[in-house]
Formats: sequence, structure tokens, C-alpha cells
Amino acid sequence: MRITAGIDVGTAAVKAVVMRVEGRDQTILSQAVRRIRRRAVASVVEETFGAACSAAGVAAIDYVATTGEADESPLATGHFYGMTAHARGALHLEPRARAVLDIGALHARAVAMDERGKVTGYKMTSQCASGSGQFLENIARYLGVSQAEIGPLSLASSRPEPVSSICAVLAETDVINMVSRGVATADILRGIHESMAGRFARLLQSIGAGGVIFVSGGLAADEGLEAALREALGRTARDSGIPPEIVRHPLSAYAGAIGAALWGAFRHARLGMGGAAWTATTATATG
Repeated sequence: MRITAGIDVGTAAVKAVVMRVEGRDQTILSQAVRRIRRRAVASVVEETFGAACSAAGVAAIDYVATTGEADESPLATGHFYGMTAHARGALHLEPRARAVLDIGALHARAVAMDERGKVTGYKMTSQCASGSGQFLENIARYLGVSQAEIGPLSLASSRPEPVSSICAVLAETDVINMVSRGVATADILRGIHESMAGRFARLLQSIGAGGVIFVSGGLAADEGLEAALREALGRTARDSGIPPEIVRHPLSAYAGAIGAALWGAFRHARLGMGGAAWTATTATATG
């Protein structure tokens, strides 16, 4: 049996999980997330990792695996690429998944994989932020809408208002004009979701994603975006057959951290590593 931890450092938040891995028995013992909010990333990583370890109630961890922007963390036993971590984490949460759409604060990426979690294709959105979580959060703040309200409001829309999908600046200008014209907030949000979904559908198409597509990242919880994505993929699949199935999970935001923890367990076993990478005694002594 191995106790491993995965830490996924994104642009806006840090996610951490602690897992017990024994053969096919792969159990998530705890998870924690902390927003960075202009704080020093290293301190947020330590805080999130500490919260996950405390919740798991473990005294030692065999392997601490990082992914995302945490490649230089002193906590790490080893580091894994984000696309391989998200692929493996998605497969753990949804064994049928053969592609992942990871929607982060600044970028979105599509990853195709096989039944073992091996990456077979990969593509990322351009530098423009109009398809990102941060963009949607900024618009919601301008509209006076909380994150939890975005999805339900979008689903309630009856006349979606088209929004530019080319540039975040143009899209924000569109939204300002819509507000001045009295367009309903629900219709604005639905228009934004449709714009984002169209971009994501093209991204998935470019890697040949089909079958079950798992949505990870912070925007996986947005039900309005999920509905818009399902419709967009349905349109692109009319001439090619059955549309892909979109799947999300309550732990979708932790897919990268879960995948890192699982790859860490694999590497630990493969290399025959001994000794604990982290102990509560060490943490107390250095804290």
C-alpha cells in the first residue's frame, strides 16, 4: 500500500488530494482547494497541501507529485505534465472517458487518451482569454452575478445574445453595449456560454475527440456551459454520426491533482522507492 499526494497549481487556485493506492484499489482520502488571490504561490501550495494531509489523517506520505505550475515546489518528490495528469485523473473519475476538456482560469486544453490514460493528442486555446474561466468571472462581476448564479441564469435564457469569440476585449465591449441596450443578464450569459462552447467544440474536433469527453477544471461545475457545449458538439456531429457524451464529476476540479497522485504511486512502485517523502514530524519541525 502507498499513500501519495497530488498537488495541482493553476493560475487562480491550488488543488491537492491525498490517496491510498494498493493495486486496483485507488481511494481518495481527502482533497483541499485554496484560491491564490495575489498571495505568494509557494505559501498557498503549503497551505493547501497541509489542509489535505490534515483532513486525510496520515502521518507520512510516500510520494508527493506535483503538476501545473508547481514544478519547482520543494514539497515535490516528482513533477508530471498537466496533460498526462488530467488524462489519468479523468480516467479515475470516469473510466469510459477518452478525452478531457480542461477549462482553466486563463486557457482551455483538449486532451485525447486511450483506455490506459496514455495521451494520444493534445491542443490548447490561443493566448486570447475569451474562452477562459477568468474572462467569465470578470463578466459575471461586471453583471453583478455570483459564480453560483451563472449556470442557472444561462439555462433560463430565452433569447441568447451573440458575443464575439475572437477576442476578450471585443467580447467585453459587446457585453457593455448589451447592458446599455437593456439585454437580459440571462441572455448575455447564454451568449457568452455559446461563444465559449463553439471554441471548445472546435478544439475537441481538432484532436478527433469522440465517445465520452470528461470536463475538468474550475468551469466543470458550470451547468450552463455544459449545456451549451453539448449543443455545440451536437451540431458538429450531425454529419459525422453520434455526438460525443459530455461528463463531469463533483471532483472534476481535482482531476489534475488526482492524476498526479496516481502517476506518483506508479513511479514509486516502478522505481522501488523507499522511505517517506513527507512526514508530520518533518512538517512540524520545518513549519
